[in-house]
Amino acid sequence: MNKSSNIRHLFSGGQLLLLLLLLLPAGCIGEEKFDNTPQGNFEALWTIVDEQYCFLDYKQIDWEAIRRQYQPLITPDMSNDGLFEVLGNMLAELKDGHVNLYSASNTARYWDWYLDYPRNYNESIIEQYLGRTYRIAGGLKYTILNDNIGYIRYDSFSDGVGEGNLDQVLSYLAVCNGLIIDIRNNGGGNLTNSTRIAARFTNERVLTGYIQHKTGKGHSDFSEPVPVYLDPSESIRWQKKAIVLTNRHSFSATNDFVNAMRYLPQVTLLGDKTGGGAGLPFSSELPNGWGVRFSASPHLDADKQQIEFGIDPDVKIDMNSQDERNGIDTLIESARNLLK
Repeated sequence: MNKSSNIRHLFSGGQLLLLLLLLLPAGCIGEEKFDNTPQGNFEALWTIVDEQYCFLDYKQIDWEAIRRQYQPLITPDMSNDGLFEVLGNMLAELKDGHVNLYSASNTARYWDWYLDYPRNYNESIIEQYLGRTYRIAGGLKYTILNDNIGYIRYDSFSDGVGEGNLDQVLSYLAVCNGLIIDIRNNGGGNLTNSTRIAARFTNERVLTGYIQHKTGKGHSDFSEPVPVYLDPSESIRWQKKAIVLTNRHSFSATNDFVNAMRYLPQVTLLGDKTGGGAGLPFSSELPNGWGVRFSASPHLDADKQQIEFGIDPDVKIDMNSQDERNGIDTLIESARNLLK
């Protein structure tokens, strides 16, 4: 098996940490030593992002200018809370939901990637569609709606879904005329689950994208794109039409799942643009022990285009406020009509 095949095997198996350890140059993080002072921690964080964050050029971020902006806020006698606030605000300039700073008392995070979009999701209404007798298999909740349309709700790709779960779910829903997969407000999780579920919707190998890794400290020092394929499952596969419901809060592994599903001819994406989050995250540590997570390896689509900012649906539909007041989910009803 050649190197590309090995990489594809690891990626499809979801062993992301091993993949990153194999791809990232040894010693590229932590080579420089910084003092455990406010200034030293500031320099350590700025350098980690400068050398390893993968979207500085793509997002046209002037990281040097941001250094000049935040440097004057660092003082030798500042408190830990004050330092945490400054460093967290500096990271927020990256506008990336995969970027976090962790201390024992707080986590800095960036949420604006979805806050300016319609929510397009109401959990209490979803409960009405599921009813009281819905079935549960692993992390999947599923039922058959009264028009013989199958409905699957998946809250998080961190919730385990085994091959046996998928066999049971698809066997139960086999009588349906179509299938709705609702991944709205799914913030991501394990890419293994993303690949495992998507593999049930194709009968042939499909190119779904490419992955790159940093090869140097320059902002554009990347390897050649390595292709990522979706291979069909060897077990039960869905052969009818399916609609995937998305909203802006569909992020990270969910974005990856949507990217794979959009290349399958019987699948339609309906709802709002996903939240993105296409950089595989990696972690490092500051001199004071605070952890930092950041996007290290960009994932491109099959046309080698960035999907960091999200994926547009095939059918753009927002929740109708009157429907919502009446306990009706506009996106689910639109999907049911399309499947009919």
